Amino acid sequence: MSILMDNQFKELPPDKSVDTKLFLDAVSHIPAFFDCLGSKVFSIIKSDINGNITKIKGVYMKDPAKYVTLEDIVVSEREAYPAEWPKVGATLALMWLKRGLRFIQILLQSLADGDRDENNPNLIRVNVTKAYEQALKRYHGWIVQKVFNAALVAAPYRSNFLKALSKGEEVKEEDCLANVRQFLVNYTSTVDAIYEMYGNLNAELDYTV
Repeated sequence: MSILMDNQFKELPPDKSVDTKLFLDAVSHIPAFFDCLGSKVFSIIKSDINGNITKIKGVYMKDPAKYVTLEDIVVSEREAYPAEWPKVGATLALMWLKRGLRFIQILLQSLADGDRDENNPNLIRVNVTKAYEQALKRYHGWIVQKVFNAALVAAPYRSNFLKALSKGEEVKEEDCLANVRQFLVNYTSTVDAIYEMYGNLNAELDYTV
């Protein structure tokens, strides 16, 4: 089984609320995804995601009965810290986390859609570049962008990446991509729901690091 399929996200209820515990259980396995990209430069995103998960979990564990959904946490922090919000606590951590999750979503969707560099079909640079430019670049300052440009050049071969996703097993490309598409169903709806929640609460910020 693949890294993705071993830890799938749960289907959301009709109201699109994201259960905090289920989300944290699923997202805790996401950092391992960046090991599949090979380059140590991607460890920056991995570390960032790990740190943000830890911050959100720390808030949740203080009162699990109160913070049943992610929106419960964000709304509670808005009431507790009106002057600092949304640049505070789990609200800020989830804001950055969702951007990292969107990066993964766009990268995987690009692979599943068959986006390729016709001159270098076994490279995933075009997929990683698309994901970075759409999900993260606008939030990164010049220096951080330069770091990631180096990472894009060092992106692994497509075949090696898909093999890493399959935990080193020899799996047919179409079977691996079928797993990717299946994983993306609930994953994408979860990420979309978090973005929609931030939009509804006017909690989105456009500042860079």
